[in-house]
Amino acid sequence: MLKELYPRGHKRILALPVLGPFAGAFTQWLLDQGHRPLTIRLRLAELPRVDHFLQARGANHLEDVSAADLVALAPQDSQDDIYLAATVRSLARCFTESGHLVPATITPAGALLSEYRGHLDRVRGCARSTCIHHLSTATEFLSYLKFEGEASRLLELAPSDIEGFLKVVGPRLSRGSLQHTSSHLRSFLRYLFSRGLTVPDLDRRVDSPRLYRGERLPRSLPWGTVMAFLAAIDRSTPMGKRDFAMFLLVATYGLRSCEIVSLRLEDIQWRASCFRVPRSKVGGTLTLPMTEEVSGALVEYLRNGRPELPLRQVFLRARGPKGILKPTAVTEAFQGWARRSGLPITFQGPHCLRHSLAVHLLRQGTPLKTIGDLLGHRSAESTCVYLRLNVEDLRDVALQLPHEEVQP
Repeated sequence: MLKELYPRGHKRILALPVLGPFAGAFTQWLLDQGHRPLTIRLRLAELPRVDHFLQARGANHLEDVSAADLVALAPQDSQDDIYLAATVRSLARCFTESGHLVPATITPAGALLSEYRGHLDRVRGCARSTCIHHLSTATEFLSYLKFEGEASRLLELAPSDIEGFLKVVGPRLSRGSLQHTSSHLRSFLRYLFSRGLTVPDLDRRVDSPRLYRGERLPRSLPWGTVMAFLAAIDRSTPMGKRDFAMFLLVATYGLRSCEIVSLRLEDIQWRASCFRVPRSKVGGTLTLPMTEEVSGALVEYLRNGRPELPLRQVFLRARGPKGILKPTAVTEAFQGWARRSGLPITFQGPHCLRHSLAVHLLRQGTPLKTIGDLLGHRSAESTCVYLRLNVEDLRDVALQLPHEEVQP
């Protein structure tokens, strides 16, 4: 297969000291993952460069290399060298699955983060996505401290270290994101103190930007723009069939991206014309009636657009590698269709469709309790934020100003 896909350079690749003996297996793995021939050839073209880098680091055999060694060859920003970054990630996944790589060495920072992950999961009961965000901040904080397992480094931790870290991450974050990062850092500092690794009250020294309740309006589009966006999706391709079904679900039921990608085949009850939505953010499930339009879009995708894979998730990747979707893929799909539609959509994610549905239902006279139940809100306060966007009704409650003559 390697010779067929790379007829001119396959001998040079097979002669590589480190990666050559495994190039055929890597090619077959890429094919099994659903990559296109052009993508595979681009990956193979990078193997000589990767092999050279590995030899420069003293690796003479693949058994001398770990997954971390491969990933470390990629630039810090993958966009600086996208082909090298994609190749080393693919190599790391392929050879990790086949067991050819050196087992990863658990660093002191990695061990501490693993214990913190267990604390977030078992003690605090955080959702998986919440744990990921907390661990991301904790990882960056330990990297900033250059923590190498020396307990004294944490015991000597001072407010100036915290301030320095926030100064480093602050410029790239919005006020809202910086507030989340500050909250994650406070949580990590409290955990470190509970383990006796830091002095007390450091978490109280973490300052965060002030945000006012209701200072930003929900990101809502006119309902006509939502309908035009759905109509602009090209449903003649498998990807278009998938994306139309996904965004129709968002516009009809206000589903979140995480709920879209977690929807499974067994959640759809065709005979009862309803489906179950896993509410990961609030826990539990919600059963919703299925409209004819949504049913037709799902049937069209499942019959003529969904890849034939032994996976239970409804929505799968349309491009290689094969597999399930991530919430970020839903956002990227929305951005792509919004750009191609030419519509005045300034928002960067599909969550604006959820907000647009809430405002649309409110203007139709739907009770707030019904809207909140549909959107999965825990309290009526979360739903009342949409009242500020119902401009026509707000005009009716405005006080009349007295018509008095204005003196010059």
